[in-house]
Amino acid sequence: MQSIQANNYLVHFNQNAYEALNKHLKENKYSNIFIIVDDQTNEYCLPKFIPLLETDLTIEIIEFEAGEANKNIETCIEIWNILTELGGDRKSLVINLGGGVVTDLGGFVASTFKRGVDFINIPTTLLSMVDASVGGKTGVDLGNLKNQIGVINVPQMVLIDTQYLETLSQSEMRSGLAEMLKHGLIFDAPYWRQFSDLKSIIFDDLDELIYRSVEIKNEIVIQDPTEKNIRKALNFGHTLGHAIESYFLESDTKTTLLHGEAIAVGMILESYISLHKNLISEEEYREIKTVIKGIYDDVIFEENDIDPILELLIHDKKNEYGSIQFALIEGIGKIKINQSVENKLILDAFQDYKS
Repeated sequence: MQSIQANNYLVHFNQNAYEALNKHLKENKYSNIFIIVDDQTNEYCLPKFIPLLETDLTIEIIEFEAGEANKNIETCIEIWNILTELGGDRKSLVINLGGGVVTDLGGFVASTFKRGVDFINIPTTLLSMVDASVGGKTGVDLGNLKNQIGVINVPQMVLIDTQYLETLSQSEMRSGLAEMLKHGLIFDAPYWRQFSDLKSIIFDDLDELIYRSVEIKNEIVIQDPTEKNIRKALNFGHTLGHAIESYFLESDTKTTLLHGEAIAVGMILESYISLHKNLISEEEYREIKTVIKGIYDDVIFEENDIDPILELLIHDKKNEYGSIQFALIEGIGKIKINQSVENKLILDAFQDYKS
């Protein structure tokens, strides 16, 4: 597979990825290498990765506990301290091996340690391959508010090896699929319709589907690296999805949702809003709702859940001048950004989701 040129770095695939990595290590005089993993990728992915690494440099493994709950500044402080204790300097290289939590947090740690050291992302989940590891966004959550603290800073490269997906559960695979569905809905209608019958997709197709998803995200990001304009398209499903994800993460009575599970709900809700703002047809809305609900289990919302979710929207980092901003689809495959939506329409969307 041909590498994809992003903003000042390349995304490499499968065997070519390791050739590019080892060539990079030979050409750059790093002092040492730190591999950041969570406990899951340490167990399942690191043993696959280490034998492919060709270097005489000292390698240190830094592990933290898996899960969105640990994507916070406290974990960063622990890792910054470890980097310092183990002799990290401005010529150190950080390799982030893991899912979106690892690449987001690890990228932020590297971008701020000693005012910035080089880092490489090696995503090991479907979600991080098609979304989190690509585009230069790094950061951590602030309490239950997602990605409130961070910087945009690109890695030296991103390496995508789909063999790591063999370690994932079906629920994790579905979580990543949500971002691929989103890419089709906002940018590429034929790509979206490839997912309308998942039974027709075989595992051999997955590399090509992932490749196209990365292409779509990259085509958007390369036009607007700092999210001032068209990159906001990637927020479709995320304005409500992030609020739902945060609420379920913090609630003592709810089962925590995976990112893609929350975004799937958000895409249905925001498609309903698009319908009632005359941006999509009834037929398109029914198609979207049917396909997504056919993949993901329904999320149960009680009446007392909605107000706290709406309260979380106030803190969404996409808001401008105190107004909640949505990216809505304008027909399948197109997007309309900077859309204000009244609360009643949001409430109506939740009611329709239940039906």
